[in-house]
Amino acid sequence: MSYLITGGAGYIGAHVVRALRQAGEPVIVLDDLTTGVAARLPDDVPLVVGSTLDRALLDRTIAEHGVTDVVHLAAKKQVGESVEMPLLYYRENVHGLQTLLEAMAAGGVGRFVFSSSAAVYGMPDVDLVTEGTPCVPINPYGETKLVGEWMARAAGRAHGISTACLRYFNVAGAAAPELADTGVFNIVPMVFEKLTEGAAPRIFGDDYDTPDGTCIRDYIHVADLADAHVAAARKLAEPGPVRDLTLNIGRGEGVSVRELIDLITEVTGHSGVTAEVTPRRPGDPARVVAADDRIAAELGWKAHHDVRDMITSAWAGWQHHHPEAR
Repeated sequence: MSYLITGGAGYIGAHVVRALRQAGEPVIVLDDLTTGVAARLPDDVPLVVGSTLDRALLDRTIAEHGVTDVVHLAAKKQVGESVEMPLLYYRENVHGLQTLLEAMAAGGVGRFVFSSSAAVYGMPDVDLVTEGTPCVPINPYGETKLVGEWMARAAGRAHGISTACLRYFNVAGAAAPELADTGVFNIVPMVFEKLTEGAAPRIFGDDYDTPDGTCIRDYIHVADLADAHVAAARKLAEPGPVRDLTLNIGRGEGVSVRELIDLITEVTGHSGVTAEVTPRRPGDPARVVAADDRIAAELGWKAHHDVRDMITSAWAGWQHHHPEAR
């Protein structure tokens, strides 16, 4: 087998590359390097610089490297940006996926793992979000991920491609400092940035219907997430009929924003810092926590890292990339 990892130089992608290599699998990366970092990849991993919108490049890459499996992580993923530039998100996330699936069908690639998102659920009003919870995305990013799932499943049925759509919840942490998230778009690095600047981290609303009034989310260590991709890829490779899996990737445990910030300030040595409460952001649901029983049953996978592990490893990565925070 030979795995093509699109977006493999990104934060999550580099962890998936690492996990697959540790599992003994050959890997090729396709990344346009708009947000990916080539230095995250081992020197002996082939890197093809380009876009999933480039059909000729995809055809050549699949043929030249004998690609049998694709793990598709290349996508635009910022919710606010997707509202401002929806056509960009539909071009990159939907048309890019369409082009990739066409190249896979033409090249006889039989297995596909798709990076989806809990954003497909929108604002679920349930205690635990199951894979059967209605999908009602509330922004263009979530819409493109849901359309991507539909397209992957339809192409799988039509062309005999086994598919696994993995719905990520909130990803944090790092398997190694050099692989840490360098963007400041998610809550953990956002808090790190404020603490490094000597400013108070922000809580967007403390009047939700939750025990401490702040939003509750399910956080998953990026190393566990990467291991779930390996488990999904191996499941698809088992002998048998064409498979069609849709799985949440979370811990099944909720952590409030206030609890998370309190733990971050403790781990980083900023325990005296008090968070600043600001108005709610539009569209933030009070609680989004994954039901994790289906992935355990289907893949035998379960998360091993807790939230403290995520913060400790993420902080080491932040200090690696921001020496002023040491």
